[in-house]
Amino acid sequence: MTEAPQLPGKSGGMVATQEEQKRNAPAESRESRRSTDLLHTDRGDTTIEETVVQKLAGMATREVPGVYAMGSAARRAFGAMTERIPGSQTNVSGGVSVEKGERQTAIDLSIVVEYGTSIVEVSQGIRRNVIQSVERATGLEVLEVNVNVTDVHLPEDERPEEDARKPLE
Repeated sequence: MTEAPQLPGKSGGMVATQEEQKRNAPAESRESRRSTDLLHTDRGDTTIEETVVQKLAGMATREVPGVYAMGSAARRAFGAMTERIPGSQTNVSGGVSVEKGERQTAIDLSIVVEYGTSIVEVSQGIRRNVIQSVERATGLEVLEVNVNVTDVHLPEDERPEEDARKPLE
């Protein structure tokens, strides 16, 4: 049973009018926003650069068994050359593309799988690991993780110049 709003002086009770309810609503929505969005609070905002999400997603992808490498052939060749430069850093975000908003992100990955592994299982493992890692570390909601398998690494593909490089696991 819903009672109609009453004004002061009638029946001795006091019920908030619709205008008062509307004035109080923004405070309630701020409370619910604060509890669901850890990056934007009353005490300040936290912003996260796309490169941070790229690195987290790249590391999480490399942890999944069956992922041999990341990126297209050209990207991998460029990465192999830059790794030979003394003092250069390993690029963990190669093969990762990110679209990021204030509260959400979408991630595209390009990978090479090892021969004999199930692409379906590897893709599911990547999605699970990337979503967990990125959401836990950043507080961003991961809307989607798209996996593009660009190649399959065959055991006979090993060349002498690649012998120093070990498969990612």
